[in-house]
Amino acid sequence: MLTGIHILLTYTCNLECDHCFLYCGPRAKGTFTLNQLRQALDEIARIGTIESVCFEGGEPFLFYPLMLEGITIARAKGLEAGAVTNAYWATSVEDANLWLKPLYPLDISGLSLSDDLFHYEEEHNPAKLALTAAKGLGMPVGTISVEKPTPKTSLAKEQDKGTPVIGGGVMFRGRAVEKLTEGLPTRQWQELTQCPYEDLEDPKRVHIDSYGNVHLCQGLTMGNMWQTPLPLLVENYDAFSHPICGPLARGGPALLAQEYDVQHEDQYVDECHFCYLARLALIDRFPQYLTPRQVYGLT
Repeated sequence: MLTGIHILLTYTCNLECDHCFLYCGPRAKGTFTLNQLRQALDEIARIGTIESVCFEGGEPFLFYPLMLEGITIARAKGLEAGAVTNAYWATSVEDANLWLKPLYPLDISGLSLSDDLFHYEEEHNPAKLALTAAKGLGMPVGTISVEKPTPKTSLAKEQDKGTPVIGGGVMFRGRAVEKLTEGLPTRQWQELTQCPYEDLEDPKRVHIDSYGNVHLCQGLTMGNMWQTPLPLLVENYDAFSHPICGPLARGGPALLAQEYDVQHEDQYVDECHFCYLARLALIDRFPQYLTPRQVYGLT
């Protein structure tokens, strides 16, 4: 049962991080208009099971008035609403307060700040200034920290959830495949027989972007909500009849590559690494479901 929607308010970002699985950056296109955002939130509310939305990107604070209006609309519909940001705007605690005070009356469910070496050096770190400001206002706030993958961190496990955390939290999709896989330990492709991160059979949350794509995993969609209303897409979704999700649900990226005779290497860092490259090889065959091309580094 779908309970959460992550709204990719924009693919544009002031930064261009090596670990970004959406290939976001200053030149990335794709930002919601206000009318699109209103329509999306109307359809989200009609689903009936959605409890929360989260505004992210890209960098949603680059379009602050739009984000603020989206959160306002979501709260008026009885939805919890939060945001993810790299906090570039926090040039001081005082300035950070100016950005955060309009959010406080909306009773947001959470503000997540990217605070790691992919984003900032230890000194002059705006995420720490934003954290101080948010705590001072009594807002629910936390940080997201991803380590640069090394042979040591790539073998880490998060035992409490039973889910492998590869590369210190890096997921090898998008730009991370291009920038961060070199020198890391690998596994035989035959071992990569599941998706450890997404419940493709019964997804609890999806991402939506301004192009209408409804992402089960970034770049892997159930369909387009500008062509088919979101409640109908969700109601009719069946993983095993989906040309990409079906093989992934039954046997992970290994089966996906086998079913479509994708040429591949013998070893990969993890399931995401193999899945991403298999999907990239299939993108022209299944453009309806492997989209938008920009999250694969293509134009």
